[in-house]
Amino acid sequence: MAWNDERVELLKKLWSEGLSASQIAGRLGGVTRNAVIGKVHRLGLSGRATTSRMKSHRPRTRTAANARRVQQKTRFAPQGNPALRALYQPEAEPFTPSVEELVIPPKERRTIQTLTECSCRWPIGDPQSADFHFCGKTKVTGLPYCEFHARRAFQPPQPRRREREIQEPRIPALAANASEDKESADV
Repeated sequence: MAWNDERVELLKKLWSEGLSASQIAGRLGGVTRNAVIGKVHRLGLSGRATTSRMKSHRPRTRTAANARRVQQKTRFAPQGNPALRALYQPEAEPFTPSVEELVIPPKERRTIQTLTECSCRWPIGDPQSADFHFCGKTKVTGLPYCEFHARRAFQPPQPRRREREIQEPRIPALAANASEDKESADV
């Protein structure tokens, strides 16, 4: 259905009364909500009358927990791509391996181009140095690493705090303190 002058005037009237685009589309008939929004945009209609529903809306007050969350988020602003950060921050510490690594003879070392389907893909060294290579030993079926590196990469999960507290009950300690308090009260 085309937009004639009569329908445009009705659209302007309903829009100024504060009706939503869906409500206007329903009253006009034969147009969709998106068609109403598009026409309003093309006509440049922006000012709307406020409805009782709009007036009843009160802005949310920030609770202490929400304010803390917002503060924590903004306190640690990201500083760009972490992979490229070392290139632009010369004062950053150079790469140091965290734990002892397997010593791979130079003949067995693999580069990204020489890795095969059955090669361990554990990276060794700093990717920016010429000495960087991959382990290259035979990998464990279903994993990307050899047995040594699979044990480093896939460690068993640690028990959760709740589970540790259940295993290590604190009740005897409380009972001992209570009996001490009782003895001191008797004296």
